[in-house]
Amino acid sequence: MADTIPPENEEDLQAQIEEVEALSSIYGDEWCVIDEASRIFCIKISNDMDERKLTACLQIILPPDYPSAAPPIYQINAAWLRGPERTELANSLEDLYVEHAGESILYLWVERIREFLVEKSQSLETVNQPENVNMTAEEADDDDDVPDFRMLKLNTENAHLFMQDSDDEELPPIKHGNAITDRRSTFQPHLAPVLAPRQVKTVLEKLYENKKIASATHNIYAYRIYCEDKNSFLQDCEDDGETAAGGRLLHLLQVNFNTLFLT
Repeated sequence: MADTIPPENEEDLQAQIEEVEALSSIYGDEWCVIDEASRIFCIKISNDMDERKLTACLQIILPPDYPSAAPPIYQINAAWLRGPERTELANSLEDLYVEHAGESILYLWVERIREFLVEKSQSLETVNQPENVNMTAEEADDDDDVPDFRMLKLNTENAHLFMQDSDDEELPPIKHGNAITDRRSTFQPHLAPVLAPRQVKTVLEKLYENKKIASATHNIYAYRIYCEDKNSFLQDCEDDGETAAGGRLLHLLQVNFNTLFLT
């Protein structure tokens, strides 16, 4: 645990400890402690179906004032989860948090994701597209759904940057580059200056309003934000099923830019 806990956060910390113990008891080996001191955890969730098995990995950071005043910070890793479906699931989790504000929410989130996986599997059964179903099942079983845990080692100070308010959620200008076709694959870059991770979500939602972008095979992105007050960078990337592609984009940002979102 952290060496010094502010008095106002003691009840929150105790609630977190009890919640984590309960989740560990319920989910066993599926529940993973990444960094106990920084309150970083992970759980692999599946739809419990032998055929068309889908999995997702939920990464969680618990801020000091969760559950009383702040939501968990989370990321969902799943090679098959893209575009509007990712947004739909994120909105569902946020609605659950609003309904249960001030309460421990992780169990409800895990089970909602599991329900989503079951619904997705059932929809695949309804649509008679065996090639797509097989591809999805293979992707879901792939180890790419399990994150590189080293990327989760965010300290709690940086984690608070995920929770900045509406001023940072204004949609920044988005530059759309020319499409490039290479060996039957088409690539189009989109760039936007961002000041906080919440703006990344805003930019993605705007881009996914375009049906061509939302239905793209791989929507890869990366962002890198310089935090002047802490003299450090906050960064992340998404491969969307294209192995190491997001990491390569992030490397470009590390070489050339300070504060940018690139997809």
